[in-house]
Amino acid sequence: MELRVFTEPQQGATYEQLLAVARAAEDAGYGAFFRSDHYLKMGDVTGLPGPTDAWTTLAGLARDTSRIRLGTLMTAATFRLPGPLAISVAQVDAMSGGRVELGIGAGWYTEEHEAYGIPFPPVGERFDRLGEQLHIITGLWSTPAGGAFDFHGKHYTVTRSPALPKPVQRPYPPILLGGGGKRRTPVLAARFADEFNMPFASVEDSAAQFGRVRDACVRTGRDPGALRLSNALVLCCGRTDAEVARRAKAIGREVDELRTNGLAGSPAEIVDKLGRYAGIGAQRVYLQLLDLTDLDHLDLVASAVAPQVA
Repeated sequence: MELRVFTEPQQGATYEQLLAVARAAEDAGYGAFFRSDHYLKMGDVTGLPGPTDAWTTLAGLARDTSRIRLGTLMTAATFRLPGPLAISVAQVDAMSGGRVELGIGAGWYTEEHEAYGIPFPPVGERFDRLGEQLHIITGLWSTPAGGAFDFHGKHYTVTRSPALPKPVQRPYPPILLGGGGKRRTPVLAARFADEFNMPFASVEDSAAQFGRVRDACVRTGRDPGALRLSNALVLCCGRTDAEVARRAKAIGREVDELRTNGLAGSPAEIVDKLGRYAGIGAQRVYLQLLDLTDLDHLDLVASAVAPQVA
């Protein structure tokens, strides 16, 4: 199992803090640094100094790191038009030397759209738009150099696009889709995704959704084994009970709740729970690091957990 680091900068983070985490993760041997794509804080935090744009951040990290992969869980399709998003991701892929991954979803957080004047259509339309965006982004990236790309959908029309620039990774950067939707999500994942991610879900709920995704692959004629499966879980690991409690308090959570809903406890407890996710087919876990100042947390997991699950 590969361990990756996942951050939530809308809760309050500067670029310098994100860079420190990304470099620490790179030095410790984690597979990737991912960040959320949100423009408004959640819960009882200040969120200061304020939101940072995901792809602007990743462009900076593309130049300020050298090995670690970089991506989003998940870019909201409501935030950007598909053509400009394809350009941005391809550019950051080039800036990083081919280390970018695009996680994209339909968008869900109503208040952030209201706070920054972003249209927020009903859920059915958001999924329609996500499907068209995936068609367009992959179509632009797949069009041979010198060719042109056209798409005529209900929400987006692309006419005689030169489909440039091309990303470094061919045919294009890995695409991640995820979530617990039982009907449309598995179908989109089977058609477009290189990886399916189930965020903040129990082993049992993850197993059920992984099964739906595998079934969708079979129905569309795709080998289910070609789609990587992953989870995202909040991290709260400690050498002692006191250290676990301190880390839980720092992020405003209870230890017992985190043991149930996340990855909390000693390194041995974390390894045991990761084994249960591996048992249902998860090949990666994104460790949600909420206290970005606690870089020792990353070092502990890298030294005491990662070697046991690799």
